[in-house]
Amino acid sequence: MRNLEKSIEAGPNRFYLLRRINLDIQPGEFVTIMGPSGAGKSTLLSIIGMLDGAWTGEFFFNGEPVHKLNVKKRNELHKANIGFVFQSYHLIDNLTVFENLEVPLSYKNVPHKERVSLVCDILDRFNIVGKKDLFPNQLSGGQQQLVGVARAVIMTPKLILADEPTGNLHSAQGEEIMQLFKRLNDAGTTIIQVTHSERNATFGNRIVQLKDGWSSARKPSPLPKRIDRPFFFRHRETQ
Repeated sequence: MRNLEKSIEAGPNRFYLLRRINLDIQPGEFVTIMGPSGAGKSTLLSIIGMLDGAWTGEFFFNGEPVHKLNVKKRNELHKANIGFVFQSYHLIDNLTVFENLEVPLSYKNVPHKERVSLVCDILDRFNIVGKKDLFPNQLSGGQQQLVGVARAVIMTPKLILADEPTGNLHSAQGEEIMQLFKRLNDAGTTIIQVTHSERNATFGNRIVQLKDGWSSARKPSPLPKRIDRPFFFRHRETQ
């Protein structure tokens, strides 16, 4: 990203949500975006995820000039490369857990038999097989969060974007989600997370600090020694 800015107009005034963002993220990095509420963290994540096109500046993704692409091309680039964990889940209310996991795969032209296999596998790994026929309004906030994470990682995308991925999970579940992200990152997946948690930040290798729309960088504290104790799902090693 080069000189990326996002602003809104309010009467005669212009307010900047992001200001002169210059950021390089290499394949295989695990980057944490931190800052106070209103600093522009989720806004930046939405732009990286190509869900927001109302900004100025330059943004290259895998060599593609995102700032020059139309909406259709951006959507194709997103679908082919990115898994997104939303803070507010974004599950479809009238679809079951199974369907919420399967439908996005159909948009990527995954054959039906393979879709079913992938969904059954991820339900088993996250230990939510018993929830597969329930609708989102029948789940707790933490359960909806698990489904959102499962949906994001089901196809092991090149880039995972996570907006407060453990915000509604109890500490044991949150720790296991972060261990999952770390394993995916060790296998080559690029991860960018937004979090207020210093503990979550220790799983990454770099922190981008946002304040009033401006960015700076620092190193996280050392990651405590990992304890391999599965709390709520069985991990299948990446092939």
